[in-house]
Amino acid sequence: MFRRIGTLVTTHARWVLGLGVLAVLIAAYVGIGAFGKLETQGFDDPASDSSRAATLLADRFGGSADYVFVVEAADGDVDSPAAAAAGTALTERLRADPDLADVASYYDGQAPPLRSTDGGHALITAAIAPGTDADPAAVLDHYAGADGPIDVHVGGSEVVGEEIGGQIGQDLGLAESIAIPLILVLLVLAFGNVVGALVTLGIGLVAILGTFAELSVLGSMTDVSIYAVNLTTGLGLGLAVDYGLLMVARVREERAAGHAHDAAVRRAVETAGRTIVFSATTVAVALASLLVFPMYFLRSFAYAGIGVMLITAFSAVLLLPAGLFLLGDRIDAWRIPKVRGIRGEEAPSWARLARFVVRHPVLSALPVLAGLVVLALPLAGISLGTPDDRVLPSSASSRQAGDALRSEFAGDGTHPIEVVTTASLDDPDLAAYASRLGALPDVVRVDTRRGAGSDLLSVVTDLDPRSAAARDLVQDVRGVAPPAGTEALVGGASAQLHDQMTGIGDRLPIVAGWLVLSTLVILFLFTGSVIQPVRALLLNAVGLAATLGAMVWVFQDGHLSGLLGFTPQPMDSSMMVLLFCVAFGLSMDYEVFVMGRIKEMRDRGLGNEEALVHGLAHTGRIVSTAAALIAISFFAFLVSSVSFIQFFGLGTGLAILIDATLIRGVLLPAAVRLLGERAWWAPRPLRALHRRVGLSEAGPVRAPA
Repeated sequence: MFRRIGTLVTTHARWVLGLGVLAVLIAAYVGIGAFGKLETQGFDDPASDSSRAATLLADRFGGSADYVFVVEAADGDVDSPAAAAAGTALTERLRADPDLADVASYYDGQAPPLRSTDGGHALITAAIAPGTDADPAAVLDHYAGADGPIDVHVGGSEVVGEEIGGQIGQDLGLAESIAIPLILVLLVLAFGNVVGALVTLGIGLVAILGTFAELSVLGSMTDVSIYAVNLTTGLGLGLAVDYGLLMVARVREERAAGHAHDAAVRRAVETAGRTIVFSATTVAVALASLLVFPMYFLRSFAYAGIGVMLITAFSAVLLLPAGLFLLGDRIDAWRIPKVRGIRGEEAPSWARLARFVVRHPVLSALPVLAGLVVLALPLAGISLGTPDDRVLPSSASSRQAGDALRSEFAGDGTHPIEVVTTASLDDPDLAAYASRLGALPDVVRVDTRRGAGSDLLSVVTDLDPRSAAARDLVQDVRGVAPPAGTEALVGGASAQLHDQMTGIGDRLPIVAGWLVLSTLVILFLFTGSVIQPVRALLLNAVGLAATLGAMVWVFQDGHLSGLLGFTPQPMDSSMMVLLFCVAFGLSMDYEVFVMGRIKEMRDRGLGNEEALVHGLAHTGRIVSTAAALIAISFFAFLVSSVSFIQFFGLGTGLAILIDATLIRGVLLPAAVRLLGERAWWAPRPLRALHRRVGLSEAGPVRAPA
């Protein structure tokens, strides 16, 4: 098949490129509308008890307190005549707003829970009016900021989502403005000329535009998270570098071996193209595991990741070779003086490293393993949570509101555990139920409210909504049986966190099983061995544990918080799962790169040790250079002011560097050397199966030097 593709792109190169340009133009047109269709929520399981409670609460009570207005008195006293008059006027403005409902204000009756302990802050809450679609951006514009003797900070989940989405949009533009020029400069140095760098970067832009178009179409049909945009840009640029380096280097290698230009391009498609498609398939399969989660936040990364993988691979195997064929000798045009660049030959430094590891596998592997274990140790103290306003910078309105609520208000009622009954209760039953709930530990009070066919019991606590104690209280509340004849649905921020963690935890075995099974099958098809897939899984686990442990050390324990400007918090469970799946997929990318060339050397007749040395010598520089460049595309997310985007950028970049250097450069050859010929073992029936359906590089070429 790949021989036929190579023939196609060299005999009909202009047609291939022309159709590719047309597809890119269509994708750009469709992708323009993607951002307006993407959502900022998606962290909850829609089938969970808390989601059902939120739906019932919205239907029968108009929703909970969607907006929290924290009034800060300039003179430090919310009861001073000037502050009280401004607070009362603000309350009247909110009640007159047709998009808001159920406005409850401290200035209605000076209820103590709505006044801070220092007397400098007061609360006003409001819900979105039924049948309206209140725009959080408009609410921020109309009400946040200085208002005479008071400052108003607007919080609540709606505003947090709005400010996160807006901040990410700004940060993405800044990250790209840093990453793209830097990657282009480094690509020029890696290739040794400008043309090779430009065509590779062009593949990245094709992948990004194509995936934006995919997200735009999906956004019209289902919920898609806006955070998937970050994965699209990071992977699109990074994988274009990966595949571009591999393809261009292979063309140069074949030309240097004396093949004509068209034959060199065809041979590159047969060999590097096969590796690219196989690599993209492995990464896409790994990211497909995110589809099992009920939260569309995680599923959205599968949509983006699978799309960008397939589009990048398609472009690298069809459009890039067609362009290289048409360029001819100009593939090396605009050379940089005294910079040779990657040309596909063996890298002497990687050959020396490979020979040392092969000769001293234990001595090489033990220090690396020890360092990775040390990095993984913080995982033992991990604490999980969900994102709230603290992922935003302290200048954000919702962050200022949240900080005031946490520090100045005890039992303010803005983050209660909400118990909604499916039927109305008699007064004695409602009072008795509220009394039983109020007797639970850490409950400050229970507020009750009648609705249309339901009752709402707000269990107010002074616990942090994201704490383990608050999640335990949710379990206790659910353990209190409601009166006969009704069902009680338990919602609120703490219940949502509890249900999210349960939804993720229940599906983790499915994800693990999928990743293990797919790795075993795919790497068996690629190598013909049942030992190599197991070895790959173990090494990937070591690298991932080190990466996740380092992220706990940085973002939960707070190291580097001053440098990066974030607030240490429990680890976001969704982002941990996302990082694990993305990093696992990219580690498989480099596994296929390296093992593909080692397997090719064995197919030429080399022994285990020589195949390791020559395989690493050919791929080590390409993999390490590609890893450095793709890491830059993710490290650029560190300029973000949203902490979980910083987490994703730093974690993915670190995982890539660990895998491409320590895992592929040291642990892989050490493990294969220690296993010897056993590394390539498979039972006789499976060997026969592999001869029939297995995938390997096409045909022998010249013997390695």
